[in-house]
Amino acid sequence: MKKIMFLGLLLAANLVTLNAQSNIIDEVIWLVGDEAILKSEVEEQRLRAQYEGTLIQGDPYCVIPEQIAIQKLFLHQAELDSVTVSESAVSNQVETRMNYFLSQIGSREKLEEYFGKPSNRIREDLREVVRNQMIIQEMQRKLVDNISSRPADVRRYYHSLSPDSIPLVPAQVELQIISFTPPVSSEEISRVKERLRDFTDRVNKGETEFSVLARLYSEDKASATHGGELGFLARGELDAQFAAAAFNLQDPNKVSRVVESEFGFHIIQLIEKRGDRINCRHILMKPRVSSEDREVATRKLDSIAGLIREDKISFEQGVVLHSQDKNSAMNAGLMLNEKTGTSKFEYQDLPPEAAKIAYAMKVGEISQPFSMIDPKTNKEMVAVIKVKSKTENHKANLTDDYQLLRNIYEAKKREDFINAWIVKKQKETYISIDPRWSNCKFEYPGWIK
Repeated sequence: MKKIMFLGLLLAANLVTLNAQSNIIDEVIWLVGDEAILKSEVEEQRLRAQYEGTLIQGDPYCVIPEQIAIQKLFLHQAELDSVTVSESAVSNQVETRMNYFLSQIGSREKLEEYFGKPSNRIREDLREVVRNQMIIQEMQRKLVDNISSRPADVRRYYHSLSPDSIPLVPAQVELQIISFTPPVSSEEISRVKERLRDFTDRVNKGETEFSVLARLYSEDKASATHGGELGFLARGELDAQFAAAAFNLQDPNKVSRVVESEFGFHIIQLIEKRGDRINCRHILMKPRVSSEDREVATRKLDSIAGLIREDKISFEQGVVLHSQDKNSAMNAGLMLNEKTGTSKFEYQDLPPEAAKIAYAMKVGEISQPFSMIDPKTNKEMVAVIKVKSKTENHKANLTDDYQLLRNIYEAKKREDFINAWIVKKQKETYISIDPRWSNCKFEYPGWIK
């Protein structure tokens, strides 16, 4: 049976098709089990990697076929194990990548010219790539899901490391914070809304293009450079109020009412709806806190900080009585790092205003009041911080960095397991490689038998 299938693939390899983009005759260059790897498939992945900014270590015409072959091993196992992924998650990832491609190349027409196919075909090809990548990730997760460690394993691993290979832990800091958001005046809100209504009138009257106004005035800098265009997004990827207004739009020539979101105030113009996703333009404007209101908030916080320095109240009492930061108020003001799930931050992971001030402070010291942008609400707030702890750059040790060492050890175990699994599958799978690829330096030399 295998011989018959193999002969069929050889016949298929001898059939030639003209590649419309580069006028190269397509051909089968590898066989992995019953799966063929085409020369055109390698070239397309090379082009895609180039536009995704993916660095390929080595000759791409050797690296990419090997990567595809490894993927086919995992996909075959995923089929045997009935591993699937969410189609909505696939769609989200496809649109994110398409939007990235468009932002890099400049227009849909240039993208189609580069890949030699219409954008709907690019999207469908990308969908298959993304789906396969997600299935492979899920398959790998399933393979290593039961890998864990005991404290004795971590200690043994740590003591096996040479001094030069012990990881360096960057400087970290723990901060407590008291903060509140100064009110924005009704006059300032009215001013912003009136400005946006004026933009709407100018667009509806045909005096100005929406995209021109977005480039000039929108405070969402990421989309402003593209005329306010956001790319295709699902409802769940947008602020709820923004999504409600955007998905209610029907006429691309009309502009929405003024919409308030957690980021500020918007007007929106529909570009296209596609299933449960929408592409639209928007202009964002943010009301500003007045210097007077900022000064009132600063004086109030300065007074609170003074009471704490004089030991009339504790920092924790100041948090409970005055802080408006709900995320830290229930935790004695301790800021939590969403990236790691701990209270320790590398300085680069803090809001830049807080990082700059905390870097120069000592443990136990309380800062002067300062203004910063809340990373969650994107609104201006006034804050004082206290440094709870600081750790300087140091080589990892079991006392202070056990969790880090455990993560490194388990990651190495997972990597070793996956490598051994690939080697085992190479031995069990029929593999045939065009002789022109036999001189490649592969990561896994077992491809050539």
